[in-house]
Amino acid sequence: MSETKINPYLILAIGVISVSTSAILVKVSSAPAGVLAFYRLFFTVLLMSPVFFLKYVKELKLITLRDWMFSILAGVFLAFHFILWFESLQYTSVASSTVLVTLQPLFAFIGAYLFFQEKLTGKALLSAILAVAGSFIISWGDFRISGSALWGDVLALAACALVTGYLLFGQAIRKRLSLITYTYLVYAISSVVLFIYALTRSESLGPYPKEDWIYFVLLAIIPTLLGHSLFNWSLKWLSTSTISMAILFEPIGASILAYWLLGEKVIMTQVLGGMVIIIGVTLFLIEERRLKKMVQQVSEVKTDAL
Repeated sequence: MSETKINPYLILAIGVISVSTSAILVKVSSAPAGVLAFYRLFFTVLLMSPVFFLKYVKELKLITLRDWMFSILAGVFLAFHFILWFESLQYTSVASSTVLVTLQPLFAFIGAYLFFQEKLTGKALLSAILAVAGSFIISWGDFRISGSALWGDVLALAACALVTGYLLFGQAIRKRLSLITYTYLVYAISSVVLFIYALTRSESLGPYPKEDWIYFVLLAIIPTLLGHSLFNWSLKWLSTSTISMAILFEPIGASILAYWLLGEKVIMTQVLGGMVIIIGVTLFLIEERRLKKMVQQVSEVKTDAL
């Protein structure tokens, strides 16, 4: 694999900050979950279209049948991730929902092991457990095992599993396709799935207040183009497990934004949990980077020997 002049960890950090705005924009919109998710990806595809058709459309001829299958699966998983997560925000708090959605390591470690034979060292696994523990600490203060909040938590967990599948299938083809081609393809597939979903649910595609249309566009630009697209770029250089761990920072950013913009309280368990997450993620990324350097050194030694 070739080297990149841009630090992939810096790009990953910008992506996490960008997606932290998503829950806030969903909370303030009056549109149903399916419609909100559709317009988010529809406007994203529209914004990407000029660049894609001017420079990257020819790359579609190089996509194999296996790539198409994986892209479709990734697109479907992404579509229903958005549906379930947006719906969960109608029942539970920003903090609880984002925490549960970002518990991706619980699913990513299993999926990466079963499908791609990725392995982690003991140190990396302990760091992951520490970060996940931090997520539970954040949610402890407002995690209610009853009524509508419980249903929102279940939806968020299901959304978490789906976005992990989206990343796993994306990792398999992102290393062979350009960022623009892969991203455009998956977002377009997701848009079609969401459009069909909205029609079958009889959810109106309009009219909506002017504010909602602004939220649709902002969702397309900030958490999608700057967020998920940067995650897709990172897939070429970093593992799914690393990206999933870094996304655990999202509840911290979302909780801060919810406090300032929506008036949701930030309690001590969220502060403590955020600190634990930062420690766990940092240790994980350090260990992952150390292992990557070791593999490169061994590869260089073998090459020199030949």
